[in-house]
Amino acid sequence: MSSSNIYQGSESFRVRLVLSILSGRPIRIVKIRTQDDNPGLHEYEAGFIRLLDKITNGTKVEVNETGTAIYFQPGLLVGGPIEHDCSCQRGIGYYLESAMQLAPFCKKPLKIVLRGVTNDQVDPSVDALKCGFFPILRRFVVDDEGLDMKINRRGAPPLGGGEVFFSCPVRKQLRPLQFLDPGLIKRIRGTAYAVQVSPAMANRMVESAKGLLLKVISDVFITTDHRKGVGKKGSPGYGIVLIAETTKGAFLVAESSSNPINSGKPPSVPEDIGLEAANRLLQEIYRGGCVDSNCQSSTLLFMALCQKDVSKIMTGPLSPYTIKFLRTLRDFFGTQFKVETKQRSHEEEDLRTGCDKVILTCIGVGYTNLSKTVA
Repeated sequence: MSSSNIYQGSESFRVRLVLSILSGRPIRIVKIRTQDDNPGLHEYEAGFIRLLDKITNGTKVEVNETGTAIYFQPGLLVGGPIEHDCSCQRGIGYYLESAMQLAPFCKKPLKIVLRGVTNDQVDPSVDALKCGFFPILRRFVVDDEGLDMKINRRGAPPLGGGEVFFSCPVRKQLRPLQFLDPGLIKRIRGTAYAVQVSPAMANRMVESAKGLLLKVISDVFITTDHRKGVGKKGSPGYGIVLIAETTKGAFLVAESSSNPINSGKPPSVPEDIGLEAANRLLQEIYRGGCVDSNCQSSTLLFMALCQKDVSKIMTGPLSPYTIKFLRTLRDFFGTQFKVETKQRSHEEEDLRTGCDKVILTCIGVGYTNLSKTVA
């Protein structure tokens, strides 16, 4: 195995395995947390490998005794109906984001049920992925029949108890993307959820968030979602997800959630949670672009995999995660993006249209889904 297929450390663990499957290249990851008090793979990473094994057929995984080294030989993407219990150490979004990246290239339409923590403070929530990434995914697959996500139950850390259903159609190839004008913000929507706590918590978050957002735009509407939970399973928690929609069909998402119980942190105040989410949304609007920070990497992946044509998108400043993702993407597919800073005109500076934007351009590798069954 060449040195280019050997990686060190647990950083970008998901990205390396997903790109290994898409490229068909086996990889070896060594020195996984060798200096930590708890060395080797963690429970949620082992669960992620099991999920990939369910989605694919013929995947071969070898892990050493201490869990500090792994050899991963990818199989073929199969898809179909799948159920998976996610580790409560991370949110369902940790698993769902990668499943979304693989779903269009499966042999059969992916219909997956994930159980665990739907909303936490670490990973993008299922609400954020649905509201932020679905509109972009529709631009690549053109016909979105069969693209769906349902939150059957919500689950908060540390015990989880949530359940999410996600389905996605398969495509032979993805369409190139040209998305350079995000437009202007026309409305803000959102959902305040409360699990195993008083419904008043959701109402208090709504009032504090609207108090700030109504100073910026008049069209603000936030719904409440109160879940009692199932039996004694699950943990209490609450949070809010806010979505800003533009006149050109771009969606910017921000969220905030309460501190988990028994985490050593003080209890969260609902008003602070609502205010924090509103401030984060305003920061996303200030950064601007056609996709939010959470969806940058998935969008650039699909741009690299689409037909052999030019794709362009305008984003806000690239997040550190996206920059690392681009380097890993180059290792597997050799794809390089042209990155340009869009200079603001004097008129835009006078209008205070946010920070400098970035235009990313690439030519797709022409990735073809050879597993797709002929209709």
